[in-house]
Amino acid sequence: MKNKIAKVLGAAVAVGALTLGTSTAFAVNGQASWYNDAGYGACGTQINANSDWLVAAPAALWTTANPNNDPLCQKSIRVNYNGNVITVPIRDKCPSCPSNKIDLSRPAFASLANTDVGIINISWEIV
Repeated sequence: MKNKIAKVLGAAVAVGALTLGTSTAFAVNGQASWYNDAGYGACGTQINANSDWLVAAPAALWTTANPNNDPLCQKSIRVNYNGNVITVPIRDKCPSCPSNKIDLSRPAFASLANTDVGIINISWEIV
């Protein structure tokens, strides 16, 4: 999975900088937006992005045909925005996100910035 992530993120990630769960430096410079969908997330569990802390990872990072079985469903994403750091579980897939962009749930995004902003520049890593 590490090789797939490094390949997908290309220039956005220095090769070897992204390790699942052991990295201490933020590996991806990218963006975050927010969403508020409710229903079933890509990991097969019910979500409410208007009230739950969760993140939708870029579609390019998913490695299995059935996302319910994807290793990403067992991971979280640690986000750094202006020195504020949050960690949110991956529970959904963002089909429209480029490989360096994540979609945070409304409360997770609001813990970092006003939702009126819409999109923020962040660094993030899978943990």
